[in-house]
Amino acid sequence: MAYEPLFETKKAKGGLVYKLFATSILVGIILIWFYRATHFTANGRLVWIGMFGAEIWFGFYWVLTQAHRWNRVHRKTFKNRLSQRYEDNDLPRVDIFVCTADPTIEPPTMVINTVLSVMAYDYPPEKLSVYLSDDAASDLTFYALVEASRFAEHWVPFCRKFKVEPRSPEAYFRSESNKLEAHQHSIKKLYDEMERRIDVVMKLGRVSEAGVLEHRGFCNWDSFVSSKDHATILQILIDGDAEVKDMEGCRLPSLVYLAREKRPLHFHNFKAGAMNALIRVSSEISNAPVILNVDCDMYSNNSQSIKDALCFLLDEEKGHDVAFVQFPQNFHNLTKNELYGGSLRVISDVEFHGLDGNGGPLYIGTGCFHRRDTLCGRKSSKGSRFEWKGIGVPRRGESIVELEEIVKALASSTFEKNTQWGHEMGLKYGVPVEDVITGLSIQCRGWKSIYFNPERKGFLGVATTTLDQTLVQHKRWSEGDLQILLSIPDGVGKISFGLIMGYCTYCTWSLNCFATLYYSIVPSLYLLNGVPLFPQVSSMWVVLFMYVIIAGHVYSFMEYQWTGGTALGWWNEQRMWLYKRTSSYLFAVTDSLLKLVGHSDSGFVISAKVSDDDVLERYEQEKMEFGGDSPFFVILSSTAMLNLVCLAGVIFRGHDFVDQALALQIVLCGALVLINLPLYNAAFVRKDKGRLPSSVTIKSTFMALSLFTLFSFF
Repeated sequence: MAYEPLFETKKAKGGLVYKLFATSILVGIILIWFYRATHFTANGRLVWIGMFGAEIWFGFYWVLTQAHRWNRVHRKTFKNRLSQRYEDNDLPRVDIFVCTADPTIEPPTMVINTVLSVMAYDYPPEKLSVYLSDDAASDLTFYALVEASRFAEHWVPFCRKFKVEPRSPEAYFRSESNKLEAHQHSIKKLYDEMERRIDVVMKLGRVSEAGVLEHRGFCNWDSFVSSKDHATILQILIDGDAEVKDMEGCRLPSLVYLAREKRPLHFHNFKAGAMNALIRVSSEISNAPVILNVDCDMYSNNSQSIKDALCFLLDEEKGHDVAFVQFPQNFHNLTKNELYGGSLRVISDVEFHGLDGNGGPLYIGTGCFHRRDTLCGRKSSKGSRFEWKGIGVPRRGESIVELEEIVKALASSTFEKNTQWGHEMGLKYGVPVEDVITGLSIQCRGWKSIYFNPERKGFLGVATTTLDQTLVQHKRWSEGDLQILLSIPDGVGKISFGLIMGYCTYCTWSLNCFATLYYSIVPSLYLLNGVPLFPQVSSMWVVLFMYVIIAGHVYSFMEYQWTGGTALGWWNEQRMWLYKRTSSYLFAVTDSLLKLVGHSDSGFVISAKVSDDDVLERYEQEKMEFGGDSPFFVILSSTAMLNLVCLAGVIFRGHDFVDQALALQIVLCGALVLINLPLYNAAFVRKDKGRLPSSVTIKSTFMALSLFTLFSFF
């Protein structure tokens, strides 16, 4: 029988046209550099050098981004061929890791919806094992998981029988709320009752005595000290090997709760440490050759995702060098115009396809299917094979309680001491983006990765709903990426040059702060003194600036529209581009430099998954949230006020002050004012709690007026 691949790869359309366009932009950039180098002015020589430096950086960074667009590919799987080739009994086991760390920021109801969605995959249940890592060691989260284990007896067969999509109960009932049929009402009632019981416990802040008696696992909290000082808690809630049955007599997946040991004297390495504990613990319970990890808010939206991933991993000819299959990070709570640019749509629908064409995407920490052996440090070698048949942990006759006691030691706070865990084995430690550095290290060992972006999204999560959350999140991402650049892992030479460029695009995110801040402040200040920093309108050189700027933004707009965004969504994306570069990235660079000299330690910041009702209401109305005295807001409002003052100064001085040489500076200053309209509205007009605090407005206005006054005398 002729070999039939389990997946195919196709080049994206329009590649030649884009390359011609990109070449014209590159020519324009080089000519702008030539203009700067040959037109130094005696008046303002230093500022001219600064403009030259900023434009060199912008051009260099633009070149890096071309790695995402020159070789884009798209993947298609053939799940029917997978089914023809492998019976259910022949498919590999899959371990699924769900990580949570704070029941306040990550509500247990949300967590168990993710757990239930992955328990209900369209996959043989005896081949599935679901592990929840609770780094808060919360009895509230454990209580919710106990409730979910009981509800799963009804939910899993319901999904199987009626081919439910999505398989998160909350998401399913939300989408079907206006058209529930008779068979759905009973399961909806069971879910509502479970949710009500969990809500009661959350409001009380403790599990009732009656609830404690419902499961032996609650005895682990009898000697509990705190979330940062406790012994390992390991509970097998559903033992798949014991053939626990659902309401229709079919087996259920295994379900395991883990809170690894934490002690004040032992650093726990945040999510990376939790994942490594899960890898070890699962190796003694199920030891599946394939591991899926998802964030606790990232529920499964496609019951076929496991089979899609296996089409890549099990392909006889092309699958043996694939270490992981990364799905995009998508969100279900975005506003129509994506107020905070939270969709990451250009990254998901354009850039990662380009990385895939150069050897594989980044590992982004969620929605990723790994081979266990590559996560544990295996190196790629010519002719290496993915051996997965027969892999598992045969029971030696011990009871669940005995097994739990045996395995607990693998999650102790001292287990990793003097081992390679966190270095050569498991997820790597030392940077805030443990996922990206781990994926890069795997690729540096010779492995490839696959990006799969199906029409029906594999996973849906929760996007940030406030400006501060968004800026904090991007500060962590960009800081971690910069630290990767400052500590390049061994073996980078094994990956393609295009992929190196792709990684550098993200690893140099934060370095954009300097050129962007310079362009946002200096031209506007020098506009006040009538010092031109761009060619005058009548000069032919102005055509270069206009072409590069206009063509670049027109392409950006078309690209955003092509990925399904709106015109206003693109404008919001430009605003967030500016805000991230002038605040998040600046703090990221500062903290990274402080860490280099030993004055700062990077921590893992959990993004809030819930917001107050009034905050959520403003988010849904697409009103930017400026409430809170954040240092991010001081920088943003100061630059915004500065440009407003400078533009007002030009208008006040009148027509005689404006000449052709200042036209581009006026346009730049005006564009910065226009993009900051929501900030001005929050500072001077709005009266709700999301307005810019008066203290921030006063500070930023004072700083802007001070600079304005200072430069007026030059």
